[in-house]
Amino acid sequence: MLYSPRLKDGSLVRLPWPVTLYKYFNHICWPLEDNVSNFYIYLDRCAIYIGFLIFCLHNEVDFHYVIHHRHDLDKMLEGMPTYLILVEIQIRGFQLAFTKQQFKRLLQQFYAQIYVTAQSEPTLYKLIQKQMLAMRLNSINYLLALLNYFMVPVWNIIYHRRDMLYKQVYLFDNTVLYFYIPLLICNYWVGFIIDSMLFGELNVIGELMMHLNARYVLLSRDLQQLAQRCLAKQRHSVNLAVDLQLQLRQLLRRHIALNAFAARMEREFSLRIFFSFSFSTGLLCVLGFKAYTNPFANLVYLVWFAGKFFELLAFGMLGSTLHKTTDDLSTMYYSCGWEQIVYHSPNAQENIKLMKLISRVIQIYSVPVSLTGFKYFRVTLEAVVKIIQGAFSYFAFLKSMR
Repeated sequence: MLYSPRLKDGSLVRLPWPVTLYKYFNHICWPLEDNVSNFYIYLDRCAIYIGFLIFCLHNEVDFHYVIHHRHDLDKMLEGMPTYLILVEIQIRGFQLAFTKQQFKRLLQQFYAQIYVTAQSEPTLYKLIQKQMLAMRLNSINYLLALLNYFMVPVWNIIYHRRDMLYKQVYLFDNTVLYFYIPLLICNYWVGFIIDSMLFGELNVIGELMMHLNARYVLLSRDLQQLAQRCLAKQRHSVNLAVDLQLQLRQLLRRHIALNAFAARMEREFSLRIFFSFSFSTGLLCVLGFKAYTNPFANLVYLVWFAGKFFELLAFGMLGSTLHKTTDDLSTMYYSCGWEQIVYHSPNAQENIKLMKLISRVIQIYSVPVSLTGFKYFRVTLEAVVKIIQGAFSYFAFLKSMR
């Protein structure tokens, strides 16, 4: 029933373990197969609407806790991290939930045209796995934060309490058993959705970015070998410059297709990246403050802080890698060896056309490719450093107020 990515030849893709968990744990965001029955489509939509209502309930009781303790900074900040994460994921997750058919089409194009397999390019494939290692390890950090909530029922039994997983204030007596058990189950469900969304979607974006980056690397490699291939076929031929132009236009078509896929990624993820980066400053500030004030009692905040911090760093590094690779491509067009072709080609008219073509290409593709959040945040390490600097500035302000 759930969509399983396939390569161009129809074979199933072996998904990384964080993406696999994202697929099976997050029915809100993961798309269905094309051939599912109308019953499953109706069931999926009902689950989305019910899930949205559950998130709205958690939004209200989390916010009520923050307002209830607005005169006590320490207690208010205990509920602020879960509330901020809840709001962020409610916006990101349900925006994806109502547009996940487009997300599926993007994945289908990615695995059919962009994905670099271990059989076709073993060296590049190993490099991609190495680049994604930090994101994979950080996914473990998020899972550890989720596992901490499984200790809450244990403490409830030991100390004869009926605490919820998060800091919440209800407008009714939620400790009554027939209220408490369903609400606790909803707490766990929301926790799985949030956790899987945090590490799952970022691993999906990372995969898309690094395989796209690998395609740009292959394009750059072919550009470097372009003149040598033309000269190896024929030297001092009147068609030498014509041959280079034909091959260069083929590479340009590949470049245009890669840029079109990058633009499609931008349209798909721009909104969610915007809200992810927008909430990151506040989250890092509050999580860091709670971890600083009492690190042993607030161990879960320390784990969440480390997860968010290293998530941003890993995401920024992947974005900077793609930005640098595409930024170097304009130089690669200039360095493709066209001057050797002009030197050996006796056809002056075609030589002029070739030089004009090289000049236009350099001008057109001088702008590097990078994902953005509504053109406001650019996914690069530089943008991440600015977010972290802003978070620590707010942290210093909170520390001075305490």
